[in-house]
Amino acid sequence: MRTVLRRGWLPGPGGRQPRGPAAAPPLVVDLRSDTVTRPCAGMRRAMARAAVGDDDYGEDPAVNELQRRAAATLGTESALFVPTATMANLIAVMCHCQRRGTQLFLGRDAHLHVYEHGGAAQVAGVHSQALPDLPNGTFDLEQLEQAIREAHGSQYHPRPELICLENTHSSAGGRALPLTYLRQVRGLADHYGLRVHMDGARLMNAAVAQGVEPAQIAQHCDSVSLCFSKGLGAPAGAVLAGCRQFVAEAWRVRKLLGGGMRQVGVLAAAARLGLQHAEATLRRDHDNARRFAEGIHVLDSPLCSVNLAAVETNIVMVNIQGAWPSPTELCDRLRAVSEEEEAETGQAVSVLLFPWSARTVRAVWHRNISARDTELARRKLEFVARKCQEELALGLHPMPPGSGGA
Repeated sequence: MRTVLRRGWLPGPGGRQPRGPAAAPPLVVDLRSDTVTRPCAGMRRAMARAAVGDDDYGEDPAVNELQRRAAATLGTESALFVPTATMANLIAVMCHCQRRGTQLFLGRDAHLHVYEHGGAAQVAGVHSQALPDLPNGTFDLEQLEQAIREAHGSQYHPRPELICLENTHSSAGGRALPLTYLRQVRGLADHYGLRVHMDGARLMNAAVAQGVEPAQIAQHCDSVSLCFSKGLGAPAGAVLAGCRQFVAEAWRVRKLLGGGMRQVGVLAAAARLGLQHAEATLRRDHDNARRFAEGIHVLDSPLCSVNLAAVETNIVMVNIQGAWPSPTELCDRLRAVSEEEEAETGQAVSVLLFPWSARTVRAVWHRNISARDTELARRKLEFVARKCQEELALGLHPMPPGSGGA
C-alpha cells in the first residue's frame, strides 16, 4: 500500500535527522499485514451496484450468490457469510462442541488459540489443549494421537471433540499444510470419532502455492473458514462452509453471536470479486514475497536473514540476529525517512513491517503492493542494515554474535 506520511525521521548516531519542510512526501510501502488492503475500483463499483435484500431473511441476492460460489470453490454443500473469520472459527467450535467442557486440540501458536481472545473458552465453554507447533505449521501426529487417546479413554479428562488446523499457518510464516498431513489428521479424527475444523483464513494462498483446487484441501475437514479481507482484498467478511446440516446450525449460532446482518450484499459483492480473481492476485503476491526474501538472502547481512525454504506464500519472516537492533527498533528505522536516505537512494520510502516476536519481523504481501514497491522495500532494508552496521562498527550498540569487533 502506498500512502503519504506528513514527515519522517531517521535516528542516527548524531541524533534524529529531519527531512526539510519542502521535501516531497515519502512513499509508504505497508507490509504489516494483508488486512491493510483497500478495495480496488472494481470492488467499489460492484459494491455500489450490488442488488441487496435482508440477509437475515435469506433475501440478499449478492450474499446468496457469494455463499453458492464459496461452497462450490471449497467443495462443500453449503456456506454462510459472516462478519469475520474470528466469528467463523468461534461458530465452528460452538457447532462441533455443543456440550460445555468438551475439548479441542490445536497448535500452541494457532491464531484461534492466541489471537482470538480465548473465545472457545470465554463463549463456548470449550477447553483447548495446545500442542507444540512444528516449524512448518503442523504438529507431531504421534503427540496428537497420544493426547487424543489419553482423553478418549479417561473419565477424568474433558471429552475430546474437535481438531483445529490453520492453513496457511500465520505464525509459521504462511506455510501451507501438506496434503498428506491433512489426510493423516483426517484418518486420526475418523478413528477416534472427532471432527476437524480448518481455520482457512488464507486457504486460497495454500491452494495457489500447492497448485491444487481449494476443494482438495477442504475435503479433509468437516468445516472450513475463509477470510475475504486478507489476500482477497475485500473490506470485510468471511464464510464458514460445511455440510447443509452444519451450516443450518451455524446460522443459529451466528444469530446468537450478533452476526446476523441485513443489506450486506454491498460487502458480499466485493468479496465475490476478490474470490473471482484470487488465483492471479495471490500468485503475484507470492512472487513478490519470494523476490523480497531472495533479496535479503543475497544481502548476506549479519543483522538479518531469511529461511528461503520457509517462504511458500505471501509472508516473509525476517530473523534478527544480535542484541541490537531489536525487531521494534528495526521497524522504527524502516518506517523513518531522512534527507540522507533520499540523497543516497534517490527516493524517500517509509516501509512498515510488523515486529512479530523477540527476534523476528514479519512482512506480508497483498494486492496493493507492486513489484516496484517490493524492490523499494528491499532497497530500504539494505540501506537501514548498512547504517546499523556502521553504528555497530562505531561501538554505539552491542555487536551481533560472530561479527567480530574489538
